[in-house]
Amino acid sequence: MDLVTRYIAAVQRELPEDKRDEIGRELNANIRDQLDALAEQKGELSDDDSAAVLLQMGHPRDVAQQFVPPQPLISLSYMPVYRYTLYMVLGILFVLQIIASTSAWLHSQFGLLLYLKSVASGFIGDACLAFTAITVTYMLLSREPAAAAKTTPNWHPRQLPAVEPGWQTISLQNIFTDLGTYAFLLVLIWYPLWFTPEQLEAQRISLAEPARQFLTWCTPVLLAGIVLNIGQLKQRFWNRPLLIANVALNSALVLILLYLAVSGPLLEINMAALPYVFEWDYLQRTIVVTLLITACFPGYELVRDLLRLKRLARA
Repeated sequence: MDLVTRYIAAVQRELPEDKRDEIGRELNANIRDQLDALAEQKGELSDDDSAAVLLQMGHPRDVAQQFVPPQPLISLSYMPVYRYTLYMVLGILFVLQIIASTSAWLHSQFGLLLYLKSVASGFIGDACLAFTAITVTYMLLSREPAAAAKTTPNWHPRQLPAVEPGWQTISLQNIFTDLGTYAFLLVLIWYPLWFTPEQLEAQRISLAEPARQFLTWCTPVLLAGIVLNIGQLKQRFWNRPLLIANVALNSALVLILLYLAVSGPLLEINMAALPYVFEWDYLQRTIVVTLLITACFPGYELVRDLLRLKRLARA
C-alpha cells in the first residue's frame, strides 16, 4: 500500500461515512495530479518525493476539516440569544440564592464565612444545572437548520440604534450585582418581622431598633433600585432618563449610609449569647468606617453619572 493510499484512508477516517468515498476520489485525483506534474520535472519519484507532497498538503485531520468543516456545539445564529439567556438565568439564580441564604443566615445566625459558603455552594449547584439545561436546549435547536435560519428577524437600516459611546452600554454583571445587593438589604430589613419574640431575644447580633425602623422607611428607595435595574435589563444602554434616575437613587443611598454612620449604633449584640465578643466601642468605630467607605461607591457613581449627563447635553 503506497503512501497516497494510506494518506487518503487517514483523511477518510475523519470524515462522515456518507462522504468518504466521494471526497476520497476527489482527493486521490488531486494528489495524483500533483505527483504527475512533479514526475514530469524530476522523472521517477521516490517515497520521499511523495511524502514531501503529502506533508505540504497538511495533516489528514486538517484536510478532512477543509472538506467538511466541524459544526459548533451551538449554531452561531443562536449564540447571541444563548449568551443572553445564560446571563439572565444565572443572574436571577444569583439573586434568588442571595435571598435564600440571607433568610437562613438571619434565622440561624451562623457566621459570615458560612453565609458566604452557603451563597457560593448554592449558586454553583444551581448554575451548573442551569448551564447544562440551557446548553443542551440550544444544542438541540442548533441541529435544526430550518429553525436556525428563522432566528434573524426582519430589519431595516432605519431601525438601527444611534451610535453611542462605549460607556453607555450597561453590563449585565453590574445589573445583577445591584439586584443581589438590594435583595439582601430587603431581606435583612424585613425578615425579622417573621420572628417570634423568643427568637428575637435569642439572636446574637441584630439590627438596632432605631436603625431597623429607619431602614424600613427607606424600603421605597431599595424597591426603586430594583425597578431601575429591571428597566436597565430592557434597555441596555444609558440615556438621559436612566442617568437622572440613577443620580437620584445614588444620592439617596449616600444620604442613607451617612445617616446610619452618624446616628448611633447600627447593631445590637446579645452579650449573654456572645460573652467574649471583642470591645463594643471598637466594633462600633469599625462599623462607622465601613459605612463611610461603602458610601463612597454610590458617591462615585453619583459624580460619574453627573459627568455623563453633561456629555449627553453637549452631544
